[in-house]
Amino acid sequence: MSVPLFVSERSKPKLSGQPLSVGCLIFDQMDQIDFTGPFEVLSRMPDTTIQIIGKEVKQVRDVQGLRLSPDVSIAETGIFDVLLVPGGYGQQALMHDEEVLGLIRKHVQREKLLFSVCTGALLCGAASVLLGRQVTTHWSTRHLMQYYGAILVDARVVVDGNLISAAGVTAGLDGALALVSLLRGDAAAQEIQLAIEYSPNPIFHSGTPESAPAEVLETFQKRYELIGTARETEAMRYAVTNRHEQH
Repeated sequence: MSVPLFVSERSKPKLSGQPLSVGCLIFDQMDQIDFTGPFEVLSRMPDTTIQIIGKEVKQVRDVQGLRLSPDVSIAETGIFDVLLVPGGYGQQALMHDEEVLGLIRKHVQREKLLFSVCTGALLCGAASVLLGRQVTTHWSTRHLMQYYGAILVDARVVVDGNLISAAGVTAGLDGALALVSLLRGDAAAQEIQLAIEYSPNPIFHSGTPESAPAEVLETFQKRYELIGTARETEAMRYAVTNRHEQH
């Protein structure tokens, strides 16, 4: 990534002293850190309430089998100041789920904040809210953003008006800290960072395709091929179906 944070020329979220509400979408086969990383940060944001949203009020399992429980169903929920949309393999099953896509679309239309993490950006693309917007996502799906009319930015976190996007998985922590700084100020974000001792100093430096050893990248790409092909096929289908809207 060329920069840790990119902020567009579009009006960014403003500091607020008002109580804030955050809704976090969860679903089967998601990457739990896309949700739990930001939750760790946002749950510490002053004067903030958080609700966990599922299609139904029943447990889901993340891609590694971890059980997660929603507080409320999509049908029962309202509008939040911030809606978090995570990613993971399970995102692919929701690309035509109008209930999920409608939730995303509704928040953007009402000018609430939309926070996508990792391949959650694909769900936002499927909801048709990325047209002309600057975004980032997991490195494996960055080339797909063009199909959704989005403008890819080489950054770990991108703020484009009411849309905040974070790159892959752990970047959700950075995105959440950026969001806290925008809404509650830098000091609030820094205090949270200190409290959770978020000071990355990795033992290995293979966290990007550019830094990973060639054999590691090759092994990952072989394992990823099936879901990668499905995601690309869906993105191309979307682009063809919505071509008239993107020109």
